[in-house]
Amino acid sequence: MDLHQLFILRELGERGSVAAVARALFVSSSAVSQQLSALQRTTGVALTERRGRTLVLTPAGTALAAAAATVSTAMAAAEEAVARFHDEPATPVSLSAFHSAGLAWFGPLISRLSLSTGSAAPPIHCGDEDVARQDFPALVADYDLVIAHRLPHDPPWPDRVTVTPLIYEPFDVALAAGHPLAGQSSVSVAEIADEPWITGHAGFPLAEAVNVVAASAGRPLWIEHRINEFFVAASVVASGTAVALLPRTTMAPVPGSGLVLLPFRDLQVGRQIDVLSRPETLLRASVRRVLDELRAVAGGRAA
Repeated sequence: MDLHQLFILRELGERGSVAAVARALFVSSSAVSQQLSALQRTTGVALTERRGRTLVLTPAGTALAAAAATVSTAMAAAEEAVARFHDEPATPVSLSAFHSAGLAWFGPLISRLSLSTGSAAPPIHCGDEDVARQDFPALVADYDLVIAHRLPHDPPWPDRVTVTPLIYEPFDVALAAGHPLAGQSSVSVAEIADEPWITGHAGFPLAEAVNVVAASAGRPLWIEHRINEFFVAASVVASGTAVALLPRTTMAPVPGSGLVLLPFRDLQVGRQIDVLSRPETLLRASVRRVLDELRAVAGGRAA
């Protein structure tokens, strides 16, 4: 049954006439009559009858109007519960990220929330989801917030998800510390194009980024390995047998890693990192809080 039609039936019982209901709802009398007729067709029983020139409720209509009052009370309680849920700052929030983003930001985000003062911080439940670019939007069915990445020239995220930009992260050339070019401050495409390369599998940002390098070089690159996982690719680069593109911020090498990251001086290549969510998810205060803290963490690391 249509809730609005039930509401009109209840109003008729309480106000006594179609004209009174129409005045209260700022609609025409014919609009009220049409809604009552539609409800009667749905129920299959007579809900109203003529008593002189006035339309009044039948016994069945009176019973349904009483039930409509119960329904309205239940709906009001449900709306109140939803409002409290949206405003509650400590409602748990689920968050997913691809591996390098999770490594860089999960720990600092949890620490930042646990050390925050003032209102209670929402607990967060983290998950790692490293999927092909086109599969990130579907994850919003399982997580409140989804950290996703794509190249700037990739198709935009679908309209059914809300997109919050996080950072743009350049890709740099990863070399072994002992590589002849490792002592430079930057490299050109020509200097690096003939090296054996590590790339990712089709559909993942690393593979698409290496394709950008190949396009700039004007010829295919020598692809030695196809590895999606940045940490595995970094270990192979450190062996000195191949080079790769690695993200500058989330994969910055630590001392002793055997890696050097050098920017291109004649090419801009990188990825856009965004947070995807369902539109209604951002109505929750706890989700907005986590998103704000995540932006602060990501922005601080990028800086």
